[in-house]
Amino acid sequence: MKILFKNTFIKALDDILDYIAEDSINRAIKFNEDLYKQFKKIPDMPYKCRKSIYYEDKNIRDLIFKGYTITYLIDKDNVVILGILKYKKDFK
Repeated sequence: MKILFKNTFIKALDDILDYIAEDSINRAIKFNEDLYKQFKKIPDMPYKCRKSIYYEDKNIRDLIFKGYTITYLIDKDNVVILGILKYKKDFK
């Protein structure tokens, strides 16, 4: 499986990294590195993460990472990273 990134995800992640970097550049770098390590695991078991609480589609999943929810779509031979936002436990 190939991992693709939507522009909305890239923009949101850049904003988060900028915010973290205001406090510590090293923490921002580590956050980014650790997040991409998680992405590399997805193709091995794409349905491991829970079904998204934001969408009614079994192929859209939520990866919870350090207080953030990363939403991704499993689409044939691709995993499309859709977005990242602060995790909300009681969304509905």
